[in-house]
Amino acid sequence: MKYINNKNIKLSLYYKRASIMATIDLRNTVKEYINNADVRLLKMVKALAESYQSDEQELLLSEEQYQIIDKRRELYLNGESKSFSWEQVKQNARNTAK
Repeated sequence: MKYINNKNIKLSLYYKRASIMATIDLRNTVKEYINNADVRLLKMVKALAESYQSDEQELLLSEEQYQIIDKRRELYLNGESKSFSWEQVKQNARNTAK
């Protein structure tokens, strides 16, 4: 069993290292494009980066949303709210769609 765990660890490290190398290669390729880019490509890259950044910010919750989640969690933990299994949620959605 110890051998399998070591093998899994080595395999996991290999994939992480490969992923890091792929990311570095990709970053270097993009840098090459940018270093040789004309104004049109630079404007497109800038727009893409700004769009990506604004999408990331939209995924963040506001303080009010965190408070709502905390309150709902508290109600659930105190047994004051109803919860459903994933199977129940799917069945309810199917029933509503009919």
